Amino acid sequence: MAARVLVVEDDNAIRASLALALEDEGYEVRAVARAEQALDVFGQDGADVVLVDLMLPGMDGFELTRQIRRHSGVPIVIVTARSDSHDIVAGLEAGADDYITKPFVVKELTARLRALRRRTQAGPEREPAIELGDLVIRREEGRVELAGEPVHLTKTEFRLLSELASRPGLIYSREQLLQEVWEYGYFGDTRIVDVHVRRLRTKIEADPSRPRHLITVRGFGYKLVR
Repeated sequence: MAARVLVVEDDNAIRASLALALEDEGYEVRAVARAEQALDVFGQDGADVVLVDLMLPGMDGFELTRQIRRHSGVPIVIVTARSDSHDIVAGLEAGADDYITKPFVVKELTARLRALRRRTQAGPEREPAIELGDLVIRREEGRVELAGEPVHLTKTEFRLLSELASRPGLIYSREQLLQEVWEYGYFGDTRIVDVHVRRLRTKIEADPSRPRHLITVRGFGYKLVR
């Protein structure tokens, strides 16, 4: 079955050409011009991936991302016309899994969509629960608990936590995490890693400003400890 992509883009020419290009790549595409329309379509039909332009009329792409993320862990890729660091980080903080900047080559976008789909569809490995103090990661079941209470993570957050938990105490560089979690290797943007770590800390740490489990090792990267 073809993957369903919901495209939210207010520029008529870009929206039409992007929809055609994605359909040529084998995707089933719904394309809308406004965030409000996107929420209606997503609520009725869902999607496997949502591609969101940040600069939309009315409700912008940031708020659309937040609204979708409140109810769904669907992979979200934000699109921005600028490589503005603030916009990118704000979009990721809103709940997006990845971003791409305009202008982009469709082949690059579809490669990212394939990587995103692979990592969010991959089944959890069969192994015992990983216990790190009051943090319990049940990879086989796709669940995380903190002090006995369930923790709700996006698929990318769960994959990041699982990778760190697979080798507790080992320091992962940002580049390693890009390779293992995002499958982007050296050409990826390490800001994605930092933002997802910050979001993850708000969910698994009692005090995110003084983390007990997800530790920054200055100059090297991150590690997960008991």
